[in-house]
Formats: sequence, C-alpha cells, structure tokens
Amino acid sequence: MNNRWILAAVALVIGSAGGYFFAATQSDDPSASSGGESQPLYWVAPMDPNFKRDKPGLSPMGMDLVPVYPEDLAGGDSPGSISISPEVTNNLGVRTAAAVFSPMQERINTVGYVGFDQEQIVDIHSRVSGWVGTLAVNYEGEAVTEGQLLYTVYSPELVNAQEEFVAAMSSGNRYLRQASEAKLKALGVATSQITELRKQRRVIEQMPVYAPKSGYISQLKLRQGMYIKPAIALMQIGPLDEVWVIAELFERQASQVKVGDQAEMELDFHPGKVWQGKVDYIYPALNPQTRTLKVRLRFFNPQLELKPDMFARVTIETQPTEAVLNVPAAALIQTGRQHRVVVSLGEGRYKSVEVVAGARLGDRVAIQSGLMPEDSVVVSAQFLLDSESSINSDFLRMTPPKMGQIEEVWVAAEVRAVDLELRRLVLNHDAIREWQQPSMVMEVPVDDALDLLPLQQASKIQVLLNGANMGDLRVTDYILPRPKAPGSLSGGGL
Repeated sequence: MNNRWILAAVALVIGSAGGYFFAATQSDDPSASSGGESQPLYWVAPMDPNFKRDKPGLSPMGMDLVPVYPEDLAGGDSPGSISISPEVTNNLGVRTAAAVFSPMQERINTVGYVGFDQEQIVDIHSRVSGWVGTLAVNYEGEAVTEGQLLYTVYSPELVNAQEEFVAAMSSGNRYLRQASEAKLKALGVATSQITELRKQRRVIEQMPVYAPKSGYISQLKLRQGMYIKPAIALMQIGPLDEVWVIAELFERQASQVKVGDQAEMELDFHPGKVWQGKVDYIYPALNPQTRTLKVRLRFFNPQLELKPDMFARVTIETQPTEAVLNVPAAALIQTGRQHRVVVSLGEGRYKSVEVVAGARLGDRVAIQSGLMPEDSVVVSAQFLLDSESSINSDFLRMTPPKMGQIEEVWVAAEVRAVDLELRRLVLNHDAIREWQQPSMVMEVPVDDALDLLPLQQASKIQVLLNGANMGDLRVTDYILPRPKAPGSLSGGGL
C-alpha cells in the first residue's frame, strides 16, 4: 500500500516536469503563438533598412521601427518587392506602361513675334545734301511699289553735276561725257533721269527719288522741307511676302533644335489656321537675363495676313534621336541624386529599382541603365508603391537568381553587316556591365529561329546575347526600333 503511494507521487512529479519542459520548448519557437501567427524576425527603421533591432523601438529619426516577418523574405523575391491585392491595385489606380526601344522626339511649344525679313529690308539714304521738296509718302506702314516716287530733293551739288554733264554733251568730248555721266550715277541719279537729261539738255532742280523695290514703309524719318545729308537714314522699305518669327527656347532645349526643323504657328487673330514654316537660324548666344535662346523661323505670307509685331504660338518639331530605351516621364521618381522607377513584376508584385536617366524629350525619358526592353513600369500611384518598397529595397536592378552567372543579357548594338548564308551578324555593341565586357565590334552567330531580313535595313537595335558558353556566343533575340509615331508635323514648310 505504501509502495503504490510512493510510485504515484514519483509519476506525478515526472509528469509535471515533462509538461513544463515541453511548454518551455514551444515558447522558444518564434512561429508558435496563439492563433498560429508568425512572430517578427527583427525590426528595421522605415527610412533606413540597415538599422536593425531585435525588439520594437524608435529609429534614429524618432519613427517607430517596422517589423519584418518570415513571409516577407520568403518566396525568393529580392528585398523591396511588395505584393498588392487586385482590389487595392484598382482602388489606387495603378497604371503601367512598357519600356520601349525606339527613337525619341519632342515637340517644343513656345511663343514668338512676327517681324520683317531683315535680309530684304532696304534703307533709303541720300547721297547728296539738300532740301526735300515734295514728299510722296506720309506715314509708316504705307505700301509702295518699285519705281514709285518717294520724294524730290534740291541739291546744289546735283545741280552743278548736271550742268557739267550738259556742257560735256555740247563739247563733243567722249571722255568728258563719260566722266560726267559716271559722276551723276555716283550721286544717285537714276538712269532714266540721265537719259531725260541727255535729251532735254536742261538741269532738273528738284531731282526725284524712286522706290528701289516694292514693300511697306517700316521707318520714316523724312518731312517736307527737311534738310538732309548722307549720314541720315531717311526711311526703310521691307516686303511682307515672307516674314521672320523670332521665338525663344529654354536653355535645356538649345541642343534639341536644328536648322531645318519644321515648325507650326498659330495666331489669335485667325483661330484654327496653322502656318507651316521652318527653323531658319539659331542665334549663337543666350540672353543672360532670361537664360533663353533665340531662334529664327521663316514663313511664307502670300496673303499678307501676317503683320509685324504680331504675337504667335509656335510649335517646333525636333529631329528624332537614335533608338534608345525609354519610358514615360511620369514613371520617373527623382530623389536628390537618385532616379528610381517602380517595376511591375506581375501577379500584383512591384519593386522600386534604381535607374540612370538620360535626356527627357516631351513626355518620354531615356533610360541608360537599370531596365530592359518590355519591362513594365508604373506611371500612376508609383509614389505610394515606391514608399512601401523603399522600406527594405536594395535598389538594384532585378537580375536572375544566379548573380554573377548571367547567361543572357540585352545590349544596344549597331548592325555593321548581315550574312544571310552563314547566319551571322557583325555588331558594334555597347559595354556589357553584367559580363564586365567593354564595347567592341564582333561577329556573332544567330539562332536559326530568328529572321535576319529585317536587320538588313536596321542600324541601332537591341540584341539578346546568350553567353552560357562564351565559346559559343550567339544572338537569341532582337528588338527593332519602333517606327515614328503617326501625327507628326507634315511637310509644307519652306
């Protein structure tokens, strides 16, 4: 009887100890908790993923630390990738666009002012001193035709020169006659007046001056009875069948515009009508106050609708660049010295990656590195996704799992030659960072499945090089530049 009580007591003690040990062992498992929920592995600062702690607290910036769970690091995703349900994606209005390999082109919108064609403006000066007798034009803007009387002038110098000519005609001395006639021409006497003087043999006191070409009076500094001399600019005559438009560009746009680029112009006085012209000249210096560059455009004006000093809205279509990888400018996130885009990984997963941005033309921006053709980038709500991804993103370009063992890479290349019979390409490709290979010219075989005919007319392309075996390097795919988008400015300029 006493032995049975002793055995029971020993069994009770052993059972209690075993239960305590089992409970203690279970509590050490971080994934074991009420409800089966996992426990955080560690906590990180929201703005600095390298700041880690083994318990909750505050970051150096005073923000609450963010827990990192095992499922956040599971699935093989690189740090920074996030997953969003379709409902949330729809509510956020997430939209994506593909990174394309195509030429880039910009339509520059600016303003300008209509003016005379300065190359055709004529200044009217008197070659003698004298007094204005009759003034046939009275105001600026008056239209004149070639050969029309402008004014008459009385000049003692001209009177003496005519008397010498009349005397030379009577003397019969051929050399004296030629010398006196040349003197009259040098003083600005028209040939018709010399012919009349030869016939009449009578001095013309009020010598007429005629318009040398048709146009409009742009400046008039002459009045009846005024004393004039050669140093005074009396008037200017300029035609309006062709006009200049002086427009201004921002400094960053200076390198994009070339002489010959097509342009369109609209004016408020004639809504809906568009004039076609071209860039005629680019001025060599910037305005130091406004930091803008002047460009000169030339437009035909057969109906004389364009008037000097009219305000015009101008659109210049720049020349397309070579084919480059580019994305919508709305997708680019600029943070100080770093540029980022949010890439869609598919199935509701996104990742913020660092890129090297190039030129921005219109609503597109070139990407020099960080993306590959046909990558899908987020163009709306990307700031919210970038903020979430930035918590633990490494901001590295997404690469295959085997880092340093990349078998295939996309690279921009120039086609130098195409051998259809041997199915080989001579390429001048850019540097391949993944393989630590500089840019070079090389001959590469092409997979049998690829069509080589389109490459005969191509220059710059994107090629997919397979380097699993460097002794058997080959082209497995290529992307041609996209053609120029429809809707560009049509011809019809000068």
